[in-house]
Amino acid sequence: MDKPYIISRMKALSNKLGLEFDDEVYDAVIGFSEFKIYSKGSLLAGTGDRAAYAGIVMKGLIRSYYIDGDGNDITQFFSKEGSMCMDEGLMGFDEMLKMWEAIEETTVMLFDVKKMKELIFSSEKLKTVWIQLLESGMRYKMYRECGFLTENATERYIKFRRNDPDLAGRVQQRYIATYLGIKPESLSRIRSAMREADDSSAPSSEQ
Repeated sequence: MDKPYIISRMKALSNKLGLEFDDEVYDAVIGFSEFKIYSKGSLLAGTGDRAAYAGIVMKGLIRSYYIDGDGNDITQFFSKEGSMCMDEGLMGFDEMLKMWEAIEETTVMLFDVKKMKELIFSSEKLKTVWIQLLESGMRYKMYRECGFLTENATERYIKFRRNDPDLAGRVQQRYIATYLGIKPESLSRIRSAMREADDSSAPSSEQ
């Protein structure tokens, strides 16, 4: 990738998130970053790996997941274009807490966590943006926990489709099921019931 294209792509992603930075910021980030393409199904990082690097998804889709004590694969988050991935180091952890897998062919901008933090804390504007991103992450965590406590599985699925219809069409159903905290067969029943409800409410074509 040439530098003008990288900067244009970063600006497009920043604008999509409602952020605006000076060109000097983009130059600095590119200076301590590298770009990697991960094939579908490949692991970017695993539990226990050093958290010295984090990334921004430039193109594609990644999921983070845990393996519980019974060996079950539980999806924690989906990172699409413009989202962070492998961000444990930015949150102060020395090791990765979960697995990170590309579920589409994905291009990631990997950057040195230490250098990124030094850049963030060198600018009041960047510190403000960093606080906003942390607040956004905390809101996501609180809404997700609230959903598990107050909503049934169907309500959680409806909210997932409403909040991110793009993901609903890109992610395999078994991953969506574990993200919602249910079994794949339960999600299949929910989807079938919703289709039947839609069909029954549709106006008849008969005159």
